[in-house]
Amino acid sequence: MTDAQPIRDAATVIVLRETGAGPAVLMGQRGASAAFMPSKYVFPGGAVDAGDGDVTFARPLVGPVRAALTRRAATAPEALAGAALRELAEETGQVIAGAGPGCGWPGFTDRAPDAHPLRFVFRAITPPARPRRFDARFFLAMADALVTDPDDFSAAEDELSHLHWVPLAEARALDMPFITEVVLAEIAAITDGTDVPGVPFFDNSGAASTFHRL
Repeated sequence: MTDAQPIRDAATVIVLRETGAGPAVLMGQRGASAAFMPSKYVFPGGAVDAGDGDVTFARPLVGPVRAALTRRAATAPEALAGAALRELAEETGQVIAGAGPGCGWPGFTDRAPDAHPLRFVFRAITPPARPRRFDARFFLAMADALVTDPDDFSAAEDELSHLHWVPLAEARALDMPFITEVVLAEIAAITDGTDVPGVPFFDNSGAASTFHRL
């Protein structure tokens, strides 16, 4: 018996902020009635929409990031970057942008999304037998790339509640999906310099789960 659920491309952004008490990440809680990961704390993100890669970027993806996104994938890297920046703006009101033509996304009417600050740090495909399945790419961006007030979430849509900066050392105590815990461990390794080369990829597209580094 095969899993009938389609696998959709998705993109997520981990925004990392340096504070006097150490690094913190921006997270929010999904609604209790959500079909996917209800009530869980997550990073802002979502599925790739048509047109996400058609916008004009203020700056493009860094070359090595773009190259890593193309490995074992057919989706255009620009569509993934666009989805990440759009979802961040929609779900948190936070914008990473620069000079350039605006687009129809919230927060980008008079400025262009900026893909340059995005670092590709993780990829995971949702296992079978889930209500929804995604091929999710996780990007890391530093909070100093934001052109908005990092403490102002008034422009956020209502998909995520309890938006706040969570100290990295405390984040894994929240109620979150397993893969979010794994990504947080990777972010912790990046911040303390113990990460290893390559982008971790948990591939659940086949009958057996496999692990690669892209």
